[in-house]
Amino acid sequence: MQKTHNRFTFVSFFLLLFMASAHAERAPDFSLPGDKSAVKLSSFKGKVVYVDFWASWCKPCRKSFPFMNDMHKRYEKKGLKVIGINLDSEKADADRFLKKFPADFTVAYDAEGKTPKTYKLSVMPTSYLIDRRGNMIDIHQGFKEGQAADLETKIKKALASK
Repeated sequence: MQKTHNRFTFVSFFLLLFMASAHAERAPDFSLPGDKSAVKLSSFKGKVVYVDFWASWCKPCRKSFPFMNDMHKRYEKKGLKVIGINLDSEKADADRFLKKFPADFTVAYDAEGKTPKTYKLSVMPTSYLIDRRGNMIDIHQGFKEGQAADLETKIKKALASK
């Protein structure tokens, strides 16, 4: 009886795991202007992508930039791509912000605000962790320095998954 129960538990676990992955929400693709060239999410297939929506007027965004710079520096060679999507209607506002809070990661611009609609954005900043297959595996609203360790743990876990 014990062996049958263990097999049932084992099979049930993998069935639930398969069902959960089958229903994972695909991250909407985007192609936005960047500083050097267009930034297209689908071009980073096979990488773990951390997408963060920010704006110059967003005070918590000021605190998230050092975190994103650190994650980019520490995990880029392990397969992490950090993309900050600016939502200012005037690029000059974003440029002023970036002079005070430089980005070592990729920055894209969406002055028309189309991308946040496809991501159902409701709070600034909001970040989306996307696995190597293009599925959203975590959504984090807001940013407080005390949350950095938890976010880093999620990034490391995603990077460890193949």
